[in-house]
Amino acid sequence: MSAPVLKVKNLSVRFGNDPEVVRRASFEVQKGETVALVGESGSGKSVTALSTVSLLPDNAKITGSVEFHGEELLGAEQKKLQQVRGNRISFIFQEPMTSLNPLHTIEKQIAESLSLHQGLTGNKARSRILELLDKVGIDDPKMRLAAYPHQLSGGQRQRVMIAMALANRPDLLVADEPTTSLDVTIQAQILELLAELQRSEGMGMLFITHDLGIVKRFSHRVCVMQSGKVVETGRTEEVFANPQHEYTKELLAAGATGVPEPMPQGAETILETENLRVWFPVRRGLLRRTIGHVKAVNNASFTICEGESLGIVGESGSGKTSVALAVLRLISSTGKIAFMGTDIAGFRNAEMRPLRRDIQIVFQDPFGSLSPRMTIEQIVAEGLGVHGGGSGEDERRLVEDSLREVGLDPDMLERYPHEFSGGQRQRIAIARAMILRPKLLILDEPTSALDMTVQAQIVDLLRELQKKHRLAYLFISHDLKIIRALSHRVLVMKQGDIVETGDVEQIFDNPKEAYTRELLDAAFQD
Repeated sequence: MSAPVLKVKNLSVRFGNDPEVVRRASFEVQKGETVALVGESGSGKSVTALSTVSLLPDNAKITGSVEFHGEELLGAEQKKLQQVRGNRISFIFQEPMTSLNPLHTIEKQIAESLSLHQGLTGNKARSRILELLDKVGIDDPKMRLAAYPHQLSGGQRQRVMIAMALANRPDLLVADEPTTSLDVTIQAQILELLAELQRSEGMGMLFITHDLGIVKRFSHRVCVMQSGKVVETGRTEEVFANPQHEYTKELLAAGATGVPEPMPQGAETILETENLRVWFPVRRGLLRRTIGHVKAVNNASFTICEGESLGIVGESGSGKTSVALAVLRLISSTGKIAFMGTDIAGFRNAEMRPLRRDIQIVFQDPFGSLSPRMTIEQIVAEGLGVHGGGSGEDERRLVEDSLREVGLDPDMLERYPHEFSGGQRQRIAIARAMILRPKLLILDEPTSALDMTVQAQIVDLLRELQKKHRLAYLFISHDLKIIRALSHRVLVMKQGDIVETGDVEQIFDNPKEAYTRELLDAAFQD
């Protein structure tokens, strides 16, 4: 076997005087090989990857050895590291919108790397950019050169990130959770693209993820990390067939399972829509005349009863979130929206305000939806201040009860969001919604940013709360495994249309539409 592209030996990392977050980690990546670093949040995966080219803050203390093609990178001069970063070692990160500059066009951002590392400018740079965009599957790349990141879909933005990473033909590609926020079909396309590019370019890949399904399909070898240590390593098929470490066995067994509680007998209808339509006008010219519409949702009709979970699935842009925002009366729509028997379709904000306590929402990113300047007590109690329902000691007692209900210790009241894990923050977001005792809870991708074990815990919590309070859920997700574990009925959406609807067993076991089968194949392939 030839010398490895990357050889990490006894790597340890600590920040300041804190305990080590990476502890004597060792692994190798060969040319043309994909090595997966797997583990839960906080296990040290990303810190390990960033350590390879010294991309950590100044207070980081790194010891051990990181050899790239036999040359030591730890302690290397900045000039040498700058020659390696983005050139011979490239990175793809989880969220492309935070990695791409919103003020620069796609052409300018890729051209910057080509100019810096290869000295390519002008027509030569443009030709290379078009070649890269075509290689990563961007349709009509010439038309995309002048586009800004916000004008692209999530899958397109990730393809642009891959194009940037490949611009200088790296020997090693570090992909840090590159598919976590993508729909299952787009995820499958990105993984297939990376595998194809790896074969054609012959590069090594360090793939960081918490999704063992991806690891099984995509990697050659696996390194399992727990609390900063590599606790197990081996060829992928061997680790999956015969895991040795208890933590590896726990990860392989993780995932949302089970089914929701049966709907209560005689359940009343909480929400009913009929011919719900959300069209956004496209205006042009000096007089801003409407020349067309972006048809986000077309004629969506459905009901949700007390104690029922309605799952909505579909790719990005299918209209899932637009349905939720229309139900909340946060965007304009036409058609019928009846909540508890009252048609609220034409309600303005003042008319909706008394109903807001009965319709609550939990968002995808718990860190982004919780104010960093407020304590947990202030966050959970905020709805009581807006809608009434307690003051002084009564309010504090309600907050404590709400935290206990979602599995958190009331002693945490004075802490701030950054002091909690992702799963704990999502429990806080659920507590904030539940303190008002809503009738309908809208869940917009509430588990997609969480580890597999934490996802299962949140699904179990949601099932318990639904059983206890006879809650109605409108559950939006691209993760069909989560949908199956939590939903009674499913709507499948594509480009604004409901293409199929039915009980969860019928949709998963006997789908009628080709698009539904495509989603299921992408989600459940081994």
